Amino acid sequence: MRIRATVAAVSGALALSALAVPAAQAGDQAVPSLDKPTAAEVFGLGTKAPLARSRAAVSEPVISKVVINGGKDIVLGTTASKKITVSLTASHPSGITDAYIDLWHGSDVETDVDGWVAPNEEFATCTNSSATTATCKLTITIVPGADLYMNALAGTWHVTAGALAGDNSFAYDDYFSKARVQRLSKVTVNASPEPVKKGKTITVTGKLSRANWETGTYKGYTGQSVKLQFRKKTSSTYTTVKTIKSNSTGELKTTTTASVDGYWRYSFAGTSTTPTVTAAGDFVDVK
Repeated sequence: MRIRATVAAVSGALALSALAVPAAQAGDQAVPSLDKPTAAEVFGLGTKAPLARSRAAVSEPVISKVVINGGKDIVLGTTASKKITVSLTASHPSGITDAYIDLWHGSDVETDVDGWVAPNEEFATCTNSSATTATCKLTITIVPGADLYMNALAGTWHVTAGALAGDNSFAYDDYFSKARVQRLSKVTVNASPEPVKKGKTITVTGKLSRANWETGTYKGYTGQSVKLQFRKKTSSTYTTVKTIKSNSTGELKTTTTASVDGYWRYSFAGTSTTPTVTAAGDFVDVK
């Protein structure tokens, strides 16, 4: 039977070397099991050769496309889990009967894996577009504080992709592509005083924060460039007035001059570990 639970070996094409599970903890969260299955375990083949022939005599399926979360970054907050859809398109003369996709974090699949999430399903749902080609779908559920037990897991993850053909030949690549997992960000804004006389000073405050997976809270994102933007009451377009940096606790504060009625907001462009976020505009009535 195909393995979806924790197993005792690490994949690396068909590598069978075991990966030691870290005993340390990050913050208050225990490190989960990080053992990845081999290709043979994934597809339930054991040591069986395809159709009792040597692999040298068998062509492998060709994986042409893998899509993770609809091509979007995977963004998680502090508590809510996220279920994403992943898909794989592959072809082989004997057809495609199954597929496998997982995500892992680290520099080397055999010696340095510190994060791993596997599919929920034992078998993929495959839809044939022809006698030789199919697109197979799976889902993966990611849990902050469990799968994402430390903040250092934010950023680029590797994508393992495997396809099983009708003759039991298979393709399997632990480095097929990459996906990005990010810490959910938030930004607030408050422009005051309200109302204000024309020509007087407006003070615009706010805070940029992001999910801390180790503590289950939102912490200030420090030293980040954030744009102060303004939209006239009669306009639908925001323009950037200035760019400031968040302080040591993520707080934002600057001043500007009141001219006309309109909306003020802060906008953060994002980083590799944290997504773009923009506050809803705060209206200021100028007398």
